[in-house]
Amino acid sequence: MSSMSTYLKNKVLNENLQAVYVALINNGKEVTKTDYKRQKVTFAAASDGQTSNNIDVLFPIAEEAWGDITEIVLFDNEIKGNELFRSTPEIIKNIEEASQYKIPVNYLIVRLR
Repeated sequence: MSSMSTYLKNKVLNENLQAVYVALINNGKEVTKTDYKRQKVTFAAASDGQTSNNIDVLFPIAEEAWGDITEIVLFDNEIKGNELFRSTPEIIKNIEEASQYKIPVNYLIVRLR
């Protein structure tokens, strides 16, 4: 068999995106500044094999520069954990001191093909 049914895609997403944390990546490594921490994200019920965040994801205001955010990664734990999904953001944003990284509602889309 070569393709997953929409029912199964929705089930996989709903069951595996319950306790998920977003990490920000700068040049291949997760941001490590003392004011940075992964943020919990909640997803809407999956439909047509995809889902998206149902509330804004707000990272802390940077007390020092974090650099360019080149990737966004979902993990199953706030610290360490297993990588679930990885993607490049539509816009590479440079986080300077006093900046904040925000993922608006419905912008973090997870899709199974």
